[in-house]
Amino acid sequence: MSSNPSREKILAAAKKVAQAHGYSGLNFRDLAEDVGIKAASIYYYFPNKADLGAAVARRYWEDSAAVLEALLAKFSDPIHSLRHYPDTFREALENNNRLCLCSFMAAEYEDLPEPVKKEVQTFADVNVAWLSKVLSAANVVSSEETERRAQAIFAAVAGAQLIARSRSDISLYDALIESYRVAGLLPA
Repeated sequence: MSSNPSREKILAAAKKVAQAHGYSGLNFRDLAEDVGIKAASIYYYFPNKADLGAAVARRYWEDSAAVLEALLAKFSDPIHSLRHYPDTFREALENNNRLCLCSFMAAEYEDLPEPVKKEVQTFADVNVAWLSKVLSAANVVSSEETERRAQAIFAAVAGAQLIARSRSDISLYDALIESYRVAGLLPA
């Protein structure tokens, strides 16, 4: 990762825009204004919108992977890690009713350039792999069911976030997550 302050500011601004408006909302002129630089300066770091979109999605899944690993390290019991997994998606809602960046971009999938599609897919892969690992460690489901359950949890949590965002109601997210626990999808 680069530690260039301008590049980091551009990525941070692009993350906020993409969480609110998706890939289609990324605009170099608006980002430059937000960061306080000339639009042409963004092209120095990101030659085109696809490069910027891929970089911001890559940074997002890398940061998400680090958060998930920290969550696993925080709790000695993998069940506790699974219980707190939905918190990682809740944080976006807490931040001005934003959506998971890669979930938003996944909704735009057909219109994404290939490098951005790859990073969006990697986000899902990282989440499913982490969930599979933790489900296996927790011995929640049989080994044959682990990946399918991980995919179901990822899809359900992302879906709960989407529904809650569309209503601007974080309590709806919490209620849906609780219903997943009651139904047995997530550990109680």
